[in-house]
Order: sequence, then C-alpha cells, then structure tokens
Amino acid sequence: MTTAPQTFRIAAIPADGVGKEVVAAGRAVLDALAEDTAGAFALQWVEFPWGCEYYERTGKMIDDDGLEQLKAFDAIYFGAVGWPTVPDHISLWGLRLKICQTFDQWANIRPVHFLPGVQSPLRKADDTELDWIVVRENSEGEYAGLGGRNFSGRGQSGEVAVQSALFTEVGCERIMRFAFDLARTRVNKKVSSATKSNAQQYGMVLWDDVFKRVALDYPDVETESVLVDAMSAKFVLKPEAGPAHNARMHGLL
Repeated sequence: MTTAPQTFRIAAIPADGVGKEVVAAGRAVLDALAEDTAGAFALQWVEFPWGCEYYERTGKMIDDDGLEQLKAFDAIYFGAVGWPTVPDHISLWGLRLKICQTFDQWANIRPVHFLPGVQSPLRKADDTELDWIVVRENSEGEYAGLGGRNFSGRGQSGEVAVQSALFTEVGCERIMRFAFDLARTRVNKKVSSATKSNAQQYGMVLWDDVFKRVALDYPDVETESVLVDAMSAKFVLKPEAGPAHNARMHGLL
C-alpha cells in the first residue's frame, strides 16, 4: 500500500532586492529536500508579487484581500522588503509587519554559525585605518523614561508594562548639529544617521526628516541614512567604510 505524500502549501513572497534571490535559492533547496524524502512530503508553491514594485504600480504593498489569501497556506516564505524609492516605514508596515501582526508571528529565530577557516573582516584593523566616533543621543528616544507598570492586581502574569520612546524636533536637531560640527573637524567629513524608521514609523521618521533638513546646512559634509540592522553589518563587514561620526539607532555616525 502506497501512502500519498503529505503536501504543504507554501506562499512565496520574494518581495524586494536580495529577497528575490534568497527565495529562489531557498526554494531550490527545499524542493531538493522534498525530492530526497522518498515521497514523505511534497511542496506546493504559490508566489505573490507583493512588495515595493507592486506598491509603485498600485499604491499598495499587498492586495486588499492579501491576508485572507495567506490564511489558506501552511507556511509563508518571505524574502526581504524595502527599496530606495519607497519609505521604509511604508514598506515594512505595509507588508511584513502587517503579516506578522495578523498571524501573531511572535518568534524571530536567526541561527548564527561560525565557519572554520573564515577570518573575521575585523582583522582589517591590522592594516587599515579604522576611525569612528559614535555620537549617541542620551536624553530622548528610549532614554526618556516614559511609561509605567500597572494591573499588578491582576495577579501572577497579569501585569502590564508600557515603555514609550520620545522624539522631539529640538532634541533631534541639537544632537545632529553636534555630530555635523564634529565631522567638520575631521579628515573624513561624513555623518551617518543610524535609524529604525521602517519599524518605528513615527519617532524615527521624525528623526529622518530632521536629519535631511539639518544636512542642508552642511553641504561640505557627506551624509547617509542607514537602518541600524544594516549599520551593524556594515561595522563588521566593511569597517573601513565607516563614517566619521555616528549617532545610534537614535544616533549618528
């Protein structure tokens, strides 16, 4: 008696940039794995065109009934979202976070493996000049101390804590001007804003807007705005490309 293979329906959403390459390569690996199980399981793929290109055509990151469509699948294989022509907070909240919140995808698991024989890029410090200054705003953002704890009367596991980040235009501008003025004193006149405006669509978007405005007063200083996730990778993979000054996630380099 032959048992029919269990078939898993997977929604593939390559979305943007490297996501298209990653999903294509990952699908090839998963298909090969399924073929190697002697019929134990099979994969049925349905690919969706949602992402920034879709947004530029339609004004939406996902179909109006996209979340309802996804409910019919056993899993979602998501690539990456974000493109220079679409604001990060629109792309992230319009697609990935909308999916995460709707389906309560609360565990983000990212394994890290160290491979033998692969040297760390940080060894570049032996023969490359690495010279940064991190300028971190230290009174607002996550350091404002706004929030509280309540509902302790609910008993064990019933208490609630709220922690709010504070961003003011004045607070953003003063730390940015400090970083720009400091950059002018250095050989490498560059300021990089490390932001998280894809997820923090109010406070960090204000930060980004103020950074663009302040930068206009310093035409002699090179600037860039980098998501803090990418900035962390840049520190490790391309430390020689680091800026002269950085103010953290709520900060600059």
